[in-house]
This record gives sequence, structure tokens and C-alpha cells, in this order.
Amino acid sequence: MPVLIIEDQPVLRIEVADMVERAGFIPVEATSVDEAIDILETRTDIRIVYIDLDMPRGVKGIEIAAAIRDRWPPIEIILTAATFAKADLDLPVRAEFYSKPIHHGDVIAAMRRMAADTDHKGSDRPA
Repeated sequence: MPVLIIEDQPVLRIEVADMVERAGFIPVEATSVDEAIDILETRTDIRIVYIDLDMPRGVKGIEIAAAIRDRWPPIEIILTAATFAKADLDLPVRAEFYSKPIHHGDVIAAMRRMAADTDHKGSDRPA
């Protein structure tokens, strides 16, 4: 199952992609919000999105998470941040939050749960 990784910092993006791949998922990388939206518009097989909330250039990760939830409700969302606390955020429904540095085991367990839930619900999502 593909996992879209939205992370602007190359070192962190590679680390997350490696973690995702080692867990048996297929990493799909986006370096910006615009790139992520393009991927989601063309790839209907994306069921899980991992988003760094500390995104530069205006649009923040929380905004892209809300946009994904509105446009593609079945997609599961994992949010991470070094500069935010969960209590300070208005998280989208069903989104999971992890503070950086993340614990890989926790994030992979969440992805496996989300993948199982997605398989159970069915894989159709609107494009």
C-alpha cells in the first residue's frame, strides 16, 4: 500500500521513506503541498498520508491535512511536528499526531492499523 509522505526537509523525508519501506509500505514522496495535491489528484491508490506540520512557504501542514480530509475523506492522516503540541492544534477528524522526534514503531503501528481499517472499509475513494 502506498503512503504519501509530505516533508520538505530531504533528510527527514528520506528517513521517513526508509521507515515506510522497511515496514512493507510503498513510499511516495512530496516536497511541497502543491506536489502532494498533484499526486493525490492522479493517484487514487493513496490511502495514508504522512504530513510534516512545519511546512514553509505559506501553506502549513495543518491546512493541507484539512484540505485532504475535506476532499478525500477516506484517506487516513498522520501528522508530525517539532514546533507544535497536539493540544495547540485543531486536528482534522481521525488524524493521528506524533511529536518529533517520532518513534518509528508507534508511527508504523498506526499505519498498519490504518491500512487494516482501509482494507476493511473498502478501497474506493473519490478522485
